[in-house]
Amino acid sequence: MSTSLAYLVMLILVANGAPILIRNILGDIASYPLDAGKTLRDGTPVLGHSKTWRGIFSSVFFTVIVAYVLGYDFIFGLVIAILAMSGDLLSSFTKRRLKMRPSQKAAFLDQIPESLLPALYMMLVFSLTWQDVVSIVVIFIVLEFVLSKMLYRLGIRQRPY
Repeated sequence: MSTSLAYLVMLILVANGAPILIRNILGDIASYPLDAGKTLRDGTPVLGHSKTWRGIFSSVFFTVIVAYVLGYDFIFGLVIAILAMSGDLLSSFTKRRLKMRPSQKAAFLDQIPESLLPALYMMLVFSLTWQDVVSIVVIFIVLEFVLSKMLYRLGIRQRPY
């Protein structure tokens, strides 16, 4: 894998990992649900309590900083974070419609949207190939599975997935 693809995967990892690390540091402080606890007609939450404004802000903040350190501009880091979080929210919304609990494991549904959306943007910005996009998504999925287990053992993640 080229250095530039590694940097792009790293940005997606940062965008998705920052909310977890900040939750571990701050606990429930400033943890306001994006959906404000609202439910749909069927009684299921729109997104669930684990999707917070703090998570969105921490994703944007840290992704922008890491993007800058890696030589990308502010807007690129911002868009990567927004797309990664949009994919994560899409997954959560879908899981609620499937009657899955917040934070319930849904292999691939949890990883593909949050890595594919930013990878497609990267494809446009850097003229990546479809093979590059698939590589970014697959590498993200593998790293996410491995890192999740490690972070769980370290007490940073609440679940090993």
